[in-house]
Amino acid sequence: MIPVNLVYETDRLILKVLKADAAEEVLRFYLDNKELFEKYEPDRPRHFYTAAHQKAVLICEYNMTVKLSAVRFYVYRKEQPDKIIGTFCFRNITRSIYQSCEAGYKFDEAYHHKGYAFEALYTGIQIMFDDLKLHRIEANVMPENTASVRLLDALGFSCEGLVKEYALIRGSWRDHLRYSLIAPSASIS
Repeated sequence: MIPVNLVYETDRLILKVLKADAAEEVLRFYLDNKELFEKYEPDRPRHFYTAAHQKAVLICEYNMTVKLSAVRFYVYRKEQPDKIIGTFCFRNITRSIYQSCEAGYKFDEAYHHKGYAFEALYTGIQIMFDDLKLHRIEANVMPENTASVRLLDALGFSCEGLVKEYALIRGSWRDHLRYSLIAPSASIS
């Protein structure tokens, strides 16, 4: 039994954990947004833009969901349930004394500034805090990614400072801002 649902709905969206049979759909999403996404992400593996690679990634992600080490949702509009408009994940889910994870997200540029990312991530955060009982969610973002900074601010994340040379992006070590969000009822029982 998987400890989280594979499908959630919000007012306007469907959030799904996908299986390997969605590889072509995921590949289309990445190809349609290649220029935007590659500005903020590491170099892609040689076969990233192939259905075979995406199928392997989806199998891995599904297995991580079963183990609750990470959960990735793909986002669809209810009125267009066959087109991925975004994805977000909670990775490095750590239990024990930490009860934390890291959030990451990306949305098709055609769907920016419509509140979809906020709506999807808000629901995902509730799942992490309410269903998985996590205490802390972190997110790291390059300072020039102002849309992402605004999203984190709107979701209630607090900026904890600048992390120097945090990630190797497009061949150079890039600084990131570290944000965090603490579960609303942060007291221990």
